[in-house]
Amino acid sequence: MPRINLLPWREERRAARRKQFLLVLLVVVIGSATAVLIANQVIGLAIDRQIARNDYLGKQIAVVDERIKQIDDLKERRQQLLERMRIIQDLQGNRSVSARIFDQLARALPDGVYFTEVKMTGKVLSITGVAQANNRVSDLMRNLEASAWFDAPSLTEVKTTATGQMGQANVFQLSAHQTRPATPEEGQ
Repeated sequence: MPRINLLPWREERRAARRKQFLLVLLVVVIGSATAVLIANQVIGLAIDRQIARNDYLGKQIAVVDERIKQIDDLKERRQQLLERMRIIQDLQGNRSVSARIFDQLARALPDGVYFTEVKMTGKVLSITGVAQANNRVSDLMRNLEASAWFDAPSLTEVKTTATGQMGQANVFQLSAHQTRPATPEEGQ
């Protein structure tokens, strides 16, 4: 006899497929949720690591900036020290120049002439003095021209004044440029 199945097999199959579909859907949802949680944890850890790296780099940059500032301060101090050394060396090299200038002025001074003011501005020497006669001022200028320490003396002013004891005196102003001979022995 033929077997006839009178049971609602289509509904059972539909119910089985629905159960299978819901089971697969549940597995996919749970798998997706798990994957999202794992991805969230991995990304969170990566962000935390990057933040830690950024903090470390920020601290190291601050340290390097401080070192750069210290280096700049040291360079500035070095420059100041070099400038001081240069000034000291210039002073050491020029300390005998003042004595030489005064020595040459004393050697160039003829009889009957005396200085009332000697002033040096840069390399220009300004002399104010009194002479008994105009030819004494000319002698002074020739002597300054002959000196290796002075160059181009020029007479600025000569005034004749009456004085009590000397009778008549010539007040003069002249200027000369200070030079430096090739060797200090030439100026003697």
